[in-house]
Order: sequence, then C-alpha cells, then structure tokens
Amino acid sequence: MSFKILSCAKDAAVTRELTQDVVLDMYRKMVLLNTLDGIMLNVQRQGRITFYMTSYGEEAAHMGSAAALDPADVIFGQYREAGVFLWRGFTLDDMMNQCFSTHRDVHKGRMVPINYGSRDINFVSMSSPLGTQMPQAAGAAYAMRMSGKPLCVACYFGDGASSEGDAHAGFNFAATLDCPLIFFCRNNGYAISTPTSEQYRGDGIASRAIGYGISTIRVDGNDVFAVYNATKAAREVCIKESKPVLIEAMTYRIGDHSTSDDSTIYRSSEEVHHFKQDSPITRLQTYLTQNNLWDSDKETAYREEAKSKVLEAFHGAKDRKKPPISDLLTDVYDRMPAHLESQAAEVMRHVNTYSDQYPVQDFMEDVETERLHDDVETA
Repeated sequence: MSFKILSCAKDAAVTRELTQDVVLDMYRKMVLLNTLDGIMLNVQRQGRITFYMTSYGEEAAHMGSAAALDPADVIFGQYREAGVFLWRGFTLDDMMNQCFSTHRDVHKGRMVPINYGSRDINFVSMSSPLGTQMPQAAGAAYAMRMSGKPLCVACYFGDGASSEGDAHAGFNFAATLDCPLIFFCRNNGYAISTPTSEQYRGDGIASRAIGYGISTIRVDGNDVFAVYNATKAAREVCIKESKPVLIEAMTYRIGDHSTSDDSTIYRSSEEVHHFKQDSPITRLQTYLTQNNLWDSDKETAYREEAKSKVLEAFHGAKDRKKPPISDLLTDVYDRMPAHLESQAAEVMRHVNTYSDQYPVQDFMEDVETERLHDDVETA
C-alpha cells in the first residue's frame, strides 16, 4: 500500500492537462459559489428559507476534484459539495428551486435545503445523517465493478463523518470487495464545533485507510491544481486496478458549520482571519493574475455578473408555488398501499375543511400535478 503526500505544485507542469479555459472556468465557478453562499446566507437570516450551509474555504476541494472525474462517474455527497454540483451542470435555478421547495424541485420540496441530488448529473441525493453515504457508495462501486464499465464512484465526506461507524464499514467493504471508489475526505478542521484535536489522536484520516489496505493521498485542499492531480491519480488507480483510494484534502472551514451554528463560540476570529487570507479563491486569483489570465477589471466585472445571476435565480424561485399538498405521501412505494391512501385522503379532507387556516394559496392545485411533473422532466 502507498501513502503519498502532495503539496502545492510550483511549476506550470501541474496544469498540462488543463487548458486556460478550464482553469478560468474553475475560478469563475468558485467565485459563483462564493457569491451564491453570501446571498443565500442572508436569505436564510431573513427567514425566507429554513437552513443553509456555505462552502467558504473549501471551493478548491470541490472544483479540483469534480474537474478530474468523468461526468459518468457516480457521486455520493455529504452536504457541503455544492461546488461539485455547479461543475457538473446543476444550475442556479435548480439550487434555488430545491432551497425554496418549489414545484420545480425534483425532490418535490421534501428535502432539507442544500440536500441536492440529480440523476441527470449522476449525483445521488444527499441526506443529513453523517456517514450513511459511505457504505452505500461502496455498494454502488461494487456494482460498477461488476458491470465492467471503466468508471468509478466518488464519495465525499468530512473529518467528522469519519468518526461514524458507517465510515469504517464503507472502508472495509470497499477494500475487501476491490471497489473502484474514491473516498474524498474534506478535512476542514472541525466536526461542527469539535476541532480535529479532540476528534482523534492519530495522523488524521489518511492513516486509517492504510489500516484497511487502501492506498492514500493527502493533499493541500486549498490548492485546486493539487486536488485535481490527486483526484486524477486516484481515479486512474480505481479504473486500472479496481481498487479504492482515499484522498484527504487538508482545508479549512471559514464559515460557520451551518446557519444553526455560531463558530465564534469555539474558535477565535484571529484563527479564521489567518485562513481567510490564504483561501482557495485568493490563491487561484493570484495564479491567474501572475500568468496574465485575469486582472482587477475582469474581477470586478465577473463579481457583478455572478451576483446578477444569483439574484435572477433567487427572484425567479422565491415566489414560485410549492408542490401540490397531495405529493406529501407519494413516492414512498411504487404503488401507494391502502393505509397511505387512507392517510392521504384524511390529510386532504382536513386541509379542505380548514383551508382558511393553511396557506393553501402557496401550493399548486392537485389537478395540475401531472402536467407540472411532465414539464419538470422535459426541462
């Protein structure tokens, strides 16, 4: 088994597989994600949505890894991988419809905001419990191996999730079944309010994989090129050897864990400021500027463009109607069993009887359900 440490590459060779257009696209999407986070954080604080998570400080881990994967590779995320969605083509409209639970949301408004998912981009819907996606990803990777397709599965998780029992089950399944699976750990320093110094006494997450017989790469998670190279190398091992690989991306969560968190209680503003000065966006901007690919005028213009795009998507979704109330109990089974039919009927009788007590005007009428679902699938 191998244990490799990749740090920030200093020469132009690191980008030999990346065209200038791709590198610029990485930067633009990092800025777009940063802009989206800033606006949606304020939207949540205003009470317009119930919950939100920012990706401040982890943008390079998103874009670098996503760019190195094949679009047909299947992804299992934790909950802080919005940048991977953007890279794969998940639109701002898609994100807004999910966060606002509109009738255009493919999840029909039944997921916590930011728990995105999309069959179209091969990204399995996320769920909030930590670590549950890890053994699931191992199973999907095993199926991928059995299919004979030259593809892999990527599973994102945080340093906190690695303390869950599901992480160890996922590692062991992947190793013993020779699964083409990239475990991508975003080690951002904190599991909600618990720092890594209180989470484990070993050498981070990378050393754990070696114990399971999994090849491991530890990489500078704030360097988009290093992350790209590490993921590219890991994917090659997965495809050629049908073996799992773990990448531990050492990064830092600049923002609060979520809108339910106040990180000033457990860390100093000086610590946050220190890491903010060396953020992934700042690093890549410096690289682009030094190579005459970017300047202050382009920066100002694109920041305004990104803000305009996010606000356009926001205004389009904020007043959009919710899914029909009858959708509440659908899709649990292929065909709704009698006991759920009875419950659904009771719900509708209750709402219709006391419609003046509920904001029924905010929901689509049930007669429009089939047409709207067809519209969403067509779109």
